[in-house]
Amino acid sequence: MLRDRLLIVESEFRLDPLRAVEGLDWTEVFGTPGPVEVEIGIGKGRFLLAAAELRPDIRMLGVEWANHYLRIAESRAVRRSLENVRFARVDARELVQQGIPDDSVDCYYVFYPDPWPKKRHNKRRFFQPGTVDHLARTLVPGGCVHAATDHSDYWSAIEPLMDGREEFIRLPEFGGDRFPLPVDEPLTNFEVKYRVEGRNRYRGSWKLRP
Repeated sequence: MLRDRLLIVESEFRLDPLRAVEGLDWTEVFGTPGPVEVEIGIGKGRFLLAAAELRPDIRMLGVEWANHYLRIAESRAVRRSLENVRFARVDARELVQQGIPDDSVDCYYVFYPDPWPKKRHNKRRFFQPGTVDHLARTLVPGGCVHAATDHSDYWSAIEPLMDGREEFIRLPEFGGDRFPLPVDEPLTNFEVKYRVEGRNRYRGSWKLRP
């Protein structure tokens, strides 16, 4: 913990939030061409950084609203010299709806998003019909959405929402053959904690129809 506090710095890898929402040009963002993947809600970056380190040819954008966590993830990316990673502190729904170009993302990862459990707050959840419209719009044909939550009520909304969309085909198992990390190991800091606590986790993967 002390080491993280000493290394909490904002880096040149963070995007300007206003420009990001206005519209992204991936070559301008990363400086190189190549496939793009987006993780929504990266926390301290456990999954994002591991996946980026394993696949330097994949350009990865991490979106996180909690600035403290985002700074930790940035400092870790700097220490690992990960040139294929960028970060954005923006509203994730707004970014997907307004900032991400058509047919430009190979994969979305949405792990343990805020469940907004109170019914009056459900409208703030990331998974909404309108957001799924834009996930479909921004994915390349065959692109994937991988989702996980420990919240049964939220999963009862996510699963039928994604399964009911004609644009998407559900994969037989979470992850599929292109997933970058072993799915039986904890992917996020939340999963490390949840494994210790014995909590349930609900996971699914969907592919955009060609």
